[in-house]
Amino acid sequence: MDTNDVKTYGIGELLGMARERAVPVVRGVPDEALAAPTPCVEYDVKALVNHLFQVIVQFQKLAVKEASDFGETPDRVAEGSEWRERLVAEADRLVAAWSAPGAEDGRTGGMNMPARLVGSMALLDLTVHVWDLARATGQDYPGADEAVVAELAGAVDELAPTARKMGVFGDAVPVAEGASAFERLLAQTGRDPHWKG
Repeated sequence: MDTNDVKTYGIGELLGMARERAVPVVRGVPDEALAAPTPCVEYDVKALVNHLFQVIVQFQKLAVKEASDFGETPDRVAEGSEWRERLVAEADRLVAAWSAPGAEDGRTGGMNMPARLVGSMALLDLTVHVWDLARATGQDYPGADEAVVAELAGAVDELAPTARKMGVFGDAVPVAEGASAFERLLAQTGRDPHWKG
């Protein structure tokens, strides 16, 4: 295939792909698993759901170049049993926000980063944290779309040194020679692709 024929996806399109994979996992989180450990050692399932909620809401603001606030993480799970559908609705809003014309243009966020890279950070959370949730709750997560993994591989390479200093990523985990691109991506963020709770 001629390299000129390779489609460049917008962040909104990529988030849409990640959302399709996220929704069944979110809907499949059982109440009895909320206290279970996750591949993110600092979070149990409930805390990870609340973190994902926070990320999805704050990255909607960043898409429209508004200030975000990652300080306090509200306990959305405690707000009622319909938290799963509320999280799905917020994910829909995230996709819409990053699909709007101009969302990827210019710079955004407190660190004044290129908007597309900030959108990739939202994509990373919606991909990797959903994998975390699937692993923690015994659900199947077949991997991310090839275009999503390609976008995230570049973003993780760019973000990793700072993210490791800030404790957002753990140290890279060694992977087997035949590891998939998605497994290598997980390992770059400090996750064991074969983690079991």
